[in-house]
Amino acid sequence: MSTALPSTNSSSKRHYVDPTPFDPGTTEPIGTENESFYRASSWQLMWWKFRRHKVALAAAFVLLLFYLIVPFVEVIAPYNQTKRHGDFLYAPPQQIHLMHEGRFVGPFVYPYKFTFDLETFRRVYTVDTSQPQPIRFFCQGDAYEFWSVWNTNVHLACPPENGTMFLLGTDRLGRDMFSRIIYGARISLTIGIIGIAVSFALGLLFGGLAGYLGGWVDHVIQRMIEILRSLPELPLWLALSAALPPNWSPILVFFGITIILGLLDWPGLARAVRSKLLALREEDFVKAAELMGASKQRIIARHLIPNFMSHLIASATLSIPSMILGETALSFLGLGLRPPVTSWGVLLNEAQNLAAVQLHPWLLFPMVPVIVVVLAFNFMGDGLRDAADPYH
Repeated sequence: MSTALPSTNSSSKRHYVDPTPFDPGTTEPIGTENESFYRASSWQLMWWKFRRHKVALAAAFVLLLFYLIVPFVEVIAPYNQTKRHGDFLYAPPQQIHLMHEGRFVGPFVYPYKFTFDLETFRRVYTVDTSQPQPIRFFCQGDAYEFWSVWNTNVHLACPPENGTMFLLGTDRLGRDMFSRIIYGARISLTIGIIGIAVSFALGLLFGGLAGYLGGWVDHVIQRMIEILRSLPELPLWLALSAALPPNWSPILVFFGITIILGLLDWPGLARAVRSKLLALREEDFVKAAELMGASKQRIIARHLIPNFMSHLIASATLSIPSMILGETALSFLGLGLRPPVTSWGVLLNEAQNLAAVQLHPWLLFPMVPVIVVVLAFNFMGDGLRDAADPYH
């Protein structure tokens, strides 16, 4: 009895093919350079995808510059926000020049001279181009209290000796608009961060309870969200802002407006948290944590929320512009922050007079940083949302 030998026909031969290609110039497989990709955390993957979004990256850089100004507004602003120049009421912006009569002088401004028009009862400003006045840098100017700790007078840039430097003009009291916009950045930018912190905490709390517990808790929270979202937002802002006591200090008004904005913004975030928890609470790792005796609070805080925290950050970033616009709208209407607090909305409140805007259009300059910051937050939020999407 003979045993059949395996056929040596080429058609029946099985060839092993290495699925990992090799680079002829090296002894390492090409696939190993992607090893870091497979070992990367979700935050690293999110950063790598966000880095490819050039518009969002540029918007993040713009926002970084704005928020770097916040701790150093006294140093950057050439004047104190309350300093008045009685001889320069509604003075137009002064231009910065580098060349004078064909020679390089450096950054300087030409001084203003004004005459009073008896027919229109207006000041007429003329530029004296015969006397260039160099701008001083890293100099001593108006005194201020830095971070409420040090008394100093050091500024990044100062007006010329015995001269003026009104880069964005002055208001009805002769206060420098550029300095007041710089000071206003501190309030307008921080109110968005504090407001979203309040909204974020409430959204995580109520959304987490509704999504994980379900049942009657979910029904009660959903009905509460529906009631809040059915109310007109702007009239509700106005009503709550008008209810703040008029004798409150500016700091209390600031925190009151912040809490109002946060209380009215959390329902959208809570619904996003609820939908994510409903999708994740049936996963195997949740069941394993329950079998190991983990409490509901621990499961939500340590296992569920970290799995979609990147999505929450993207949603929160898109909510900050609404906070800034809300404060600006309330202050513009006179129901938000009030002087002596300076914000972009308070500065725009002076632009309600159409006659003043027609004669002095530089009063609308505080609108420019509002537009830039809101657009930057929206572009960065779009980039973060795309980066946090695993299917994008």
